[in-house]
Amino acid sequence: MINVLGTILAFTIVFGILVFVHEFGHFFMAKLVGVRVEVFSFGYGKRLFGKTKGETDYRVSLLPMGGYVKLLGEGMFEKDRPVAPDDLMAKTRGQRILIMAMGSIMNIVLAVLIVAFMNLVGTKAPEYLDAPPVIGWIESGSPAEKAGLRVDDEIVRISGRQVKTWTDVQMAVGSRPDRLIRIEVLRGGQPLQVDLQTETVSKYQMGYAGFQAKILTQIDMVLSRSPAERAGLRAGDVILAIDGAPVYFYQFLETVQKNADREILFTVDRGGQTLTLPITPRKEGDVGKIGVRQDAKSIIKKYGFFAAIGQSVRKNVSDTFLVITFIRDLFTGEASTRQLGGPLEIANFSYAAFQMGWMALLSWIAIISLQLGILNLFPIPVFDGGQIFVLVIESIFRRDLGPKARQVWMTIGFVIFVFLILFVILNDFIKKLPNGWGSLIPF
Repeated sequence: MINVLGTILAFTIVFGILVFVHEFGHFFMAKLVGVRVEVFSFGYGKRLFGKTKGETDYRVSLLPMGGYVKLLGEGMFEKDRPVAPDDLMAKTRGQRILIMAMGSIMNIVLAVLIVAFMNLVGTKAPEYLDAPPVIGWIESGSPAEKAGLRVDDEIVRISGRQVKTWTDVQMAVGSRPDRLIRIEVLRGGQPLQVDLQTETVSKYQMGYAGFQAKILTQIDMVLSRSPAERAGLRAGDVILAIDGAPVYFYQFLETVQKNADREILFTVDRGGQTLTLPITPRKEGDVGKIGVRQDAKSIIKKYGFFAAIGQSVRKNVSDTFLVITFIRDLFTGEASTRQLGGPLEIANFSYAAFQMGWMALLSWIAIISLQLGILNLFPIPVFDGGQIFVLVIESIFRRDLGPKARQVWMTIGFVIFVFLILFVILNDFIKKLPNGWGSLIPF
């Protein structure tokens, strides 16, 4: 019950902020160009309370899931209708395009501001994500091993698209579960192509290849009176090697467990100084333990004011292309519908971020805000992008669409919108079935 209430609360916070910011963009631009805003509502449904100032009713409504603005003349296209100077239809097409676009622009601006703020205060991130994609480990029996990939291969392209960092690789593989992908690598300086059949892992249906970076292990915490404490190991130490051999994050625990009651030499980096510490893992049950909590080596990403903004802009531009590429891949079959997240998935992620703290929640709001801003500009009739599309067409032909043509356009859009909503909601449920959509096929 607590999880359900927490999920509802987190979703309300996230979705409420995003939609409110979106509608404020329409409100701000309408006011700027002189269009009368009859209602600015936080929430939907029945009016609870508010204040009328000038020609606008600022209200709080029953359902706190975003908000809306009602403009004078909005949706009224009759040719013989009297049009006041502050009517939406009294404004130029360029001004109306600005009003329609400003909601999405505000969502994109919000994403940029949030990421810039996080860059300014500093965020902790795994170091390897920005590193060149050189393979450091391959799981036995994994798709990577079956494809013939090797440690020290450098990945340069996946499905014909260049990858420069492990973040690029994770996005390219993760968005293609159960897909045959072509991976281009450099092996000893020579280019090589291999075909790899990805698998599916986790409840979020992520693509899996079975290779990983050269991720160093960093000690987060050392337990009191443990073998690690007695040997002098400290929180923040980075493990470089054990008994002279490089040991990466995914090998660290296994190496320690296999050496119960046997002294092994840890080579660690402590603030730039290399130390060698002999540690004897204590036998607990059938495995050895040294009494630490470990994680992937991380760095604090922190920028000055202008650098924080510039880095935020670059990241959001990159993420924009990722969103557009993913949508294209959905239509070409490169990506799976199992990667789509509807309201239920967004609510679940919102609650997870809510539990992780306010920085994680801010990061999640930035991600969804950017996606909402981009998707709402697509030329689907009931979206802002659909109205912008009509205005652009009218500008090209220098004439307005008739009321009947607009009605047909909006009807088509409504049908598409309802289909999309039903599909993403149903998709959230279908993904939980053993074979996804295939579970519905009886043969």
